[in-house]
Amino acid sequence: QVHLVESGGGLVQPGGSLRLSCATSGFTLDYYAIGWFRQAPGKEREGVSYISTRDDTTYYADSVKGRFAISRDNANTVYLQMNSLKPEDTAVYYCAAVVWNWGFPPGPDEYDYWGQGTQVTVSS
Repeated sequence: QVHLVESGGGLVQPGGSLRLSCATSGFTLDYYAIGWFRQAPGKEREGVSYISTRDDTTYYADSVKGRFAISRDNANTVYLQMNSLKPEDTAVYYCAAVVWNWGFPPGPDEYDYWGQGTQVTVSS
């Protein structure tokens, strides 16, 4: 079965950079969508980015477009490179996955597997 483990969170100053990692295991021969989400205290969960293992199609929320970049490696670890960080990026970041064979992102309620989250704090 699929397991996801996030790492790389921490404290960073505004304008700084951070790279999150999502280590995955248990993937089958299916294609998957892998997404990054975040949730700040008192706020709704927000979809941040997405990548397809079928064709490397990506998606970014408008709030992070041009600042964040998602990628994956041969071991199916998924990364979220976060640059030009802002205080409003502060949140717990989660990675999620679902078997997905289509050329568009799943909806947030369609992900079946979730990691435990990693805290990102952007503060001076």
